[in-house]
Amino acid sequence: MKIEVKRYNHSKEYPELLKMIKSEGEEWRDYFTSAYSEALKNSITYVAYIENELCGYSRSINDSGLFIWVIDLLVNKTHRGKAIGKSLMECLLTDYPNQAVFVMSDVDGYYKKLGYQKEGSIFRVKKTTPKAANSF
Repeated sequence: MKIEVKRYNHSKEYPELLKMIKSEGEEWRDYFTSAYSEALKNSITYVAYIENELCGYSRSINDSGLFIWVIDLLVNKTHRGKAIGKSLMECLLTDYPNQAVFVMSDVDGYYKKLGYQKEGSIFRVKKTTPKAANSF
């Protein structure tokens, strides 16, 4: 089994990638949008293939040369456990050797298994409802 990882080509690979993302279920519905399609085009996106079958992808952003942030890493359920995610991550280290790479994750166990070091945490910033006058 040979894993081929390459840069994402939106015009050729988007329909197949979207199909894979949709197979993950409704919790990924935010990814079924034209806004996400644009984000894929404007990000550092890699795709992984086994025997010409798209089986995984990663999407990262470059913080103006300071850091690389991995936003999405997904491997098709039928191909998990084959080091595809690790191969996708290693492309970032190869292509951006002078930048630190960080992952925002809700699957910490996976990244710990790869030997990555946890540094802090992230929080979602939400607009709060203003408190009534004179209430503390």
